[in-house]
Amino acid sequence: MAIEIRGLAWDHRRCWGPLDASVTPYRAANPDIRITWDRRSLYEFGEGRIEDVVRQYDLVIFDHPFIGDIASAGLMVPFDRYLSEADRRRFEADSVGASWRSYQALGRQWALPIDAAAQVAAYRPDLLLPYAEQLPTTEKEVKELGRRLRRDGKWIGLPLVPTDAMCLVVSLAAGGGEPIGTGGGFLPCQSIERIIATLREFAELAHPKSREWNPIRCYDHMIANDDVVYVPYAFGYVNYASRQEAPLLAFGDIPATPPSGALLGGAGIGVSAFSANPDAAAAYALFLCSEEYQRTDYLAHGGQPGSRAAWTDAAANELTRGFFRDTLATLSQSYLRPTHPGFVDFFRSATHQVVAAIDGEIAPAALADWLDRRYLQSLEKARPERSAV
Repeated sequence: MAIEIRGLAWDHRRCWGPLDASVTPYRAANPDIRITWDRRSLYEFGEGRIEDVVRQYDLVIFDHPFIGDIASAGLMVPFDRYLSEADRRRFEADSVGASWRSYQALGRQWALPIDAAAQVAAYRPDLLLPYAEQLPTTEKEVKELGRRLRRDGKWIGLPLVPTDAMCLVVSLAAGGGEPIGTGGGFLPCQSIERIIATLREFAELAHPKSREWNPIRCYDHMIANDDVVYVPYAFGYVNYASRQEAPLLAFGDIPATPPSGALLGGAGIGVSAFSANPDAAAAYALFLCSEEYQRTDYLAHGGQPGSRAAWTDAAANELTRGFFRDTLATLSQSYLRPTHPGFVDFFRSATHQVVAAIDGEIAPAALADWLDRRYLQSLEKARPERSAV
């Protein structure tokens, strides 16, 4: 009797492309397995309720900040039982930045890093060359470039929908040497004031539609128009770097030396604790995350691998015009945000407050107080952490 495995992806080719492509070859080697992949929106992937989807699927592709909630409620099956010590060492060595570690909680490995990402810089090489010989390496250089562009009727881009605005706050804090929670609370008031002042300056130089953009909308605009030249911070998408038709879009390190602090993104694959076939689901997940599949078919079908071997592979960089090579320094030094239970709820509630501060509707000091208070509340709710496994 066939074993049915249902998986949930997020609705972008970067996610579902290599998953759909894997079904036929995996079934050829495992004829007793039937695999179906469904899709949900990027918003639901990042901010939806993980508690609901794990009850409906055997495998779920999810955003790593959910890991605290997953571990405390025992919503997924830890991979520890499927990994030898050699396997663990291999995955850890093959991690892009903190991707492997981002799926750990309560001493267990709750998912595998199937996709690696962070906020990186993006640009149109054909448009940037008249204004700069290299990408900005400081916030000051970003502002100087933005002013030069404005004199010619062009812009920088800056995804500023609420979720991405909050991501910028976290990145600029970590890049400035003050990651979340350093002093016990969220961030000191003076740090929030500095960050909001910087984001207001960036926003003044950014395309007017930036407040409507997430990274995908920003990049779609850049390849359809000639008025956005450079983006200092946005989650990278390999699909744009592998486009063959003009205009071309390229990616590089964020404006920092060294390029540290960019918010870690990416995606993990986990086995639902409610799966009727957890062993079969885990075996398939291990296949998808294997170094061999990641650097070959996973990439060829539009995926953004979680395997460092793929990021350093010469053929992979040739196919993507150096996407992996040119952003690996940023990924390697990217910032892993807190993942305690309740952090996603805190993050979700903070997004619109941050936008209001950037737009001048609330004072930075008031934002700092709100963030600190709500962050401490999230920490209090997370104690003591419990695991149902």
